[in-house]
Amino acid sequence: MWSPGRVTRRTVLAALTAAAAAPAQPERIRVALIGGGHSHAFAKAKILRDSTDWELAGIAEDDARILEKYTAIGIGKLSVQGVLGDSSVKVVAVESAVRDHQKHARMALEAGKHVHVEKPPADTMNGMRQLIHLAKEKNLLLQSGYMWRYHPGMNAVLEAARQGWLGDVYLVRGQINTLIEPRRRPEWSEFAGGHMFELCSHLIDATTRLLGRPVKVTPFLRHDASLTDNLKDNTVAVFEYPKAMAIIHGATMQPGSGGHRMFEVQGTNGTATVRPIEPPGVTIELANAAGPYSKGKQRLPMAEYKRYAGDLAELAAAVRGQKKLSVSLEEEMLVGETVLRASGMA
Repeated sequence: MWSPGRVTRRTVLAALTAAAAAPAQPERIRVALIGGGHSHAFAKAKILRDSTDWELAGIAEDDARILEKYTAIGIGKLSVQGVLGDSSVKVVAVESAVRDHQKHARMALEAGKHVHVEKPPADTMNGMRQLIHLAKEKNLLLQSGYMWRYHPGMNAVLEAARQGWLGDVYLVRGQINTLIEPRRRPEWSEFAGGHMFELCSHLIDATTRLLGRPVKVTPFLRHDASLTDNLKDNTVAVFEYPKAMAIIHGATMQPGSGGHRMFEVQGTNGTATVRPIEPPGVTIELANAAGPYSKGKQRLPMAEYKRYAGDLAELAAAVRGQKKLSVSLEEEMLVGETVLRASGMA
């Protein structure tokens, strides 16, 4: 008679068969951070640290105050040259100050690493072209950290437009305001585009991937806060296309700004809107039923959304050769170019 403590040949064979049939967990991909000062960096570091896809080797960060935050959660200190010279590190995540994004991404590509680079990836056209050229030349992955590329609400709106369910698209509107502390303004004012370059780039990314290269871009970059600095803190850019327009606005002066962030696509059959963007709230209103949507106004149920998780999961799959990145190098170049044009920096 069988008992719980008895091991037989049959139970051993059954266990071995079950183990053989179970899918193997892919080997974790070794990744390292260069820089940790960007506002998105710490959340990404925790995702990498806790993920079954990634093995986080550590962070190269010279600022002791920034580094302390990472070492406190078990992320070890590395040097930039140590990261670049370590053949076991396959991917570098660039999360340094914006002024250093292009430099660090270029160094990582030159060292043969796949790169995730925080947005915006470059502050000049030549710098952007150099990154794209290196990635192509070395057959490496380059992913920019525009945080809403994997946002279910944004992607539902883009799908409705791309599939023609909204009819002919004639207008895209977006707003991404914030309220930043005075101590952060010098960092943003390093670049002529100010708020447009720093934050509106997220919405320019979505607009450009939907509508392509604009025929004309007209930026309005104003300083309207009652502070004696040169930060362009109240900004609008108008994008003109053969049969459509887009208007993106961003300012640094709005209390409670999160609830007012929005992205909207208007077409001849209806409108799709994300408002607020986080947590995702999506409304589609159609004159005539199209695709999965009925005539009239409907609020879409949205899956839970976590910033950066989708980016890093897709990057891991692309490194393993399981899929391609959803944004091509050509699209990365076009987005980079359009952000610079809208920021008066092209």
